[in-house]
Amino acid sequence: MRRLLAAILLVLPLLGGASASADQKDERLDELFQRLLVTGDKREARTIEHLIWGIWMQSGSDTVDLLMQRSVRAMSEGRYAEGVGLLSGIVEIKPDYAEGWNKRATLYYMMGRFDESIADVEKTLALEPRHFGALSGLGLIYSQREEWDKALEAYERALAVNPHLPNAEQAIDELTKKVKGERI
Repeated sequence: MRRLLAAILLVLPLLGGASASADQKDERLDELFQRLLVTGDKREARTIEHLIWGIWMQSGSDTVDLLMQRSVRAMSEGRYAEGVGLLSGIVEIKPDYAEGWNKRATLYYMMGRFDESIADVEKTLALEPRHFGALSGLGLIYSQREEWDKALEAYERALAVNPHLPNAEQAIDELTKKVKGERI
């Protein structure tokens, strides 16, 4: 219960409105990532993850935020070409906004355009090296390509940032066997 209360207290500053610097440069992220590393409570970890994603989605620009909402809707409705166009507009307007690159990387992955997805993931990680979503996505891409060593590295990096990622440990176990072989 005490941890749940601590998680709720983390949410309260967010309810006061987005800061002008909200995105991967937001000052609140350092504390959230620290808490994510030390919590043993799965519910608290999920709450922290949602808070991090919420901050990442805030670009600090009303125009970019509107384009992001529209791109997410287009993506969820299967209108991939429209989504790519909207996300390309976002990265053109605000090239230092990591989540624009990450969302476009996700869409490229969904379209099977892995080279473009990797390029956008790399840009995302250059802007926000702790982006566990991008790191997990990179693991998925390299797994699809059967580049087991690169997939393993991506998942290990993701788990180092967020030890609560669902299925990451299982992916690491499976990839370790593929890369290093079964133990005798």
